[in-house]
Amino acid sequence: MTLLSIRNVFKSYFLHGKRIDVLRAVSLDIGKGELVSLVGASGAGKSTFLHVLGTLDAPAAGEVFFDGRSVFDMNDAEIAEFRNRTMGFVFQSHYLLPEFTALENVAMPALIQRRERSGAYGYARELLERVGLGQRVDHRPGELSGGEAQRVALARALVLKPAVLLADEPTGNLDPATGEGIHQLLRDVNRELGITAVVVTHNETLARSMPRRLRLAGGQVSEA
Repeated sequence: MTLLSIRNVFKSYFLHGKRIDVLRAVSLDIGKGELVSLVGASGAGKSTFLHVLGTLDAPAAGEVFFDGRSVFDMNDAEIAEFRNRTMGFVFQSHYLLPEFTALENVAMPALIQRRERSGAYGYARELLERVGLGQRVDHRPGELSGGEAQRVALARALVLKPAVLLADEPTGNLDPATGEGIHQLLRDVNRELGITAVVVTHNETLARSMPRRLRLAGGQVSEA
C-alpha cells in the first residue's frame, strides 16, 4: 500500500547567480511501513529531498502525495498541522534543549500540542525505555553521550506517534559502533511500530542493512 508518492518533482537553488538543479523530475513511491535508506555524494541534494518529502520545503514543480492527497495543495497552516501530526524528524545534530531533562525533551512536542500532561510524560518515559534510556530520564543533554542524546532525539521524534519518520544523517556525528546502534534502533522502530522511515546516510554499509536502498545522483533518485 503506497503511503508517500512523489511525482515529477523539481527543486533548484541559485548560487552566485547560477542555477543549481538539485532535484530533476524525481518520481517514486514509498509504501506504508517501508524502511528506506537514501545515499549519495555530499552536496547531491539528499537533505533537500528529505525536506521536500517532509514538507519543510516546497518543490519548484511537481507534487507530493500522502495517502493519495496532494500535500502542497494545502495552505500553509494546513501543511504545518499535517507535518506536526504526520512527520517525525531526526537530524544529524540532536537539537535537545540543554536546560531540560531527557524526559522533558521527549515530552515537549506533546505538551506544545496541549496533550494531557500525565499521558505525555508517561508515553515519553515508555519511549525512553524502548530506546534503552530508562535509567537516564532525569539526565540533561550535557550529562549524556552523543549516542544517548541521539536516542533521546529519536524518542522525541516518535512521541506524537507520526506515520512517517525522516532521519537526516542521524549517525553523522557518531562513531561507527554507536552509529550502528542508532541504525538498529531505527530498524527496530520500523518493525515494532510499523512506522514508515526514510533514512539519509553517507554510510554505504549501514545503508545496505535497510530493506530498500535509494541513491541520489545528478538530481535523479534510483534504486541502489
